[in-house]
Amino acid sequence: MTYMLHGKHLIAGEWVAADKTFANEPVSGEPTEFSLGTVELVNLAAEAAEKAFWSYGYSSAQDRAALLRAIADEIEARGAAITEIGCRETGLPAARLEGERGRTTGQLRLFASHIEKGDYLDRRFDPALPDRQPAPRPEIRLMQRPVGPVAVFGASNFPLAFSTAGGDTAAALAAGCPVVVKGHSAHPGTSEIVAEAIHAAIGRLGIDPGVFSLVQGGNREVGSALVTHPLIKAVGFTGSLAGGRALFDLCASRPEPIPFFGELGSVNPMFVLPEAAKARATAMGAGWAASLVMGAGQFCTNPGIAVVVEGATADKFVAATKEALAKTGPQVMLTEGIARAYHQGQARMKDRKTVRPVTEMVSEGRSANPNLYETTAGQFLADHVLSEEVFGPLGLVVRVETPEEMHRIALSFQGQLTATLHMDEGDLPLAKRLLPVLERKAGRVLVNGYPTGVEVVDSMVHGGPYPASTNFGATSVGTLSIRRFLRPVSYQNFPAGLLPEGVL
Repeated sequence: MTYMLHGKHLIAGEWVAADKTFANEPVSGEPTEFSLGTVELVNLAAEAAEKAFWSYGYSSAQDRAALLRAIADEIEARGAAITEIGCRETGLPAARLEGERGRTTGQLRLFASHIEKGDYLDRRFDPALPDRQPAPRPEIRLMQRPVGPVAVFGASNFPLAFSTAGGDTAAALAAGCPVVVKGHSAHPGTSEIVAEAIHAAIGRLGIDPGVFSLVQGGNREVGSALVTHPLIKAVGFTGSLAGGRALFDLCASRPEPIPFFGELGSVNPMFVLPEAAKARATAMGAGWAASLVMGAGQFCTNPGIAVVVEGATADKFVAATKEALAKTGPQVMLTEGIARAYHQGQARMKDRKTVRPVTEMVSEGRSANPNLYETTAGQFLADHVLSEEVFGPLGLVVRVETPEEMHRIALSFQGQLTATLHMDEGDLPLAKRLLPVLERKAGRVLVNGYPTGVEVVDSMVHGGPYPASTNFGATSVGTLSIRRFLRPVSYQNFPAGLLPEGVL
């Protein structure tokens, strides 16, 4: 199925062109021109979102659930076209994009079912105590309410699940918040088709079209205008630490500061405990390699660092990882910019005197070859650069002499999305010692697994202490993510006819 791209922005139900354009960077075929986002378009989209909030923000959970399901249906109806343009723009294989599309539509439907149950509203009720002494207590009720229009920034590495109709958009719409998406310039064609699906769903249900707008591309001025617009009340972001921190600071410096929910990535350390290493060092090395190169290493949960106890089992673990990586050829990265950053990250690692290369391959153009290095605990602790993320298929083994050194390594990490313990029953005392540290460092702690692959379920936390994310109490995946775009309101001494729908 071939879709004819028109390259326009979607602003409150209208496809709008702009004077300037930019081109995508397809892996194959000719580039396509797209209208470039402007501050004026941001203003129009934010104003339309605010207008739509007065109806959509007070709509029923059933109506919002119907919208989420309709969006999922419309995305599936355009599945072939999304896969075609997505493959050309990102270099991702069709199977990966089809899986991601299923994750995206499944997420929308999960959120629809979740809000219909009503538990997400955290409703509370304290009856009046008119005879209480020394003063009576009034009747008080509590319910979560939507915050208002939300800005969402599309991610480079997930053109569907973390972009136009991805987790942040789905969570905001589920909460009752209109959304203004700033599409990522890496996959504007994919964003356009998904926006068409959302537009069709909104039109089919007769919802105010200001509930969703897409502003394509644009420079930093456009992003800054979006997060500082006085009608925007919260921001969802998945991307780099530098970009996310800049937007976070803008949100905090506004006359009315607003929450910035940024997921900024991490190195996701794995701790290979001694008894587990004795039992299955070879299998764990192969498993780590597979996780490390999955999607050319372009996952925010990519396990970039493995901490192992020095000795023969560490040698087996490293050898197995090296052997598995040698079977992996070069992979196409999502954008030329991401590829350049990976090449620079490898060069930075290569230049460190604190590391030794295990597998070192040259990467050229938009491709990435896997690379593996190793270092000692002392060198790792002395060189902060070694703990910084390299976005791509690059791994670092940290060899420690004792469990005490492993504990010190755990304490040294900044906030992470994930941390993993590979352990057997005999490792339980060491695991118990490490767990309190890892709980403070990461939003998700795994045992005997690999963190790539984030389940969209009620119990998932995809976030963590800074710099993994900018709000350690939130998640960008799972039904709990809806709570980011709600705030509690108490209703005191309300007559029944005045209470908003849903209040206990």
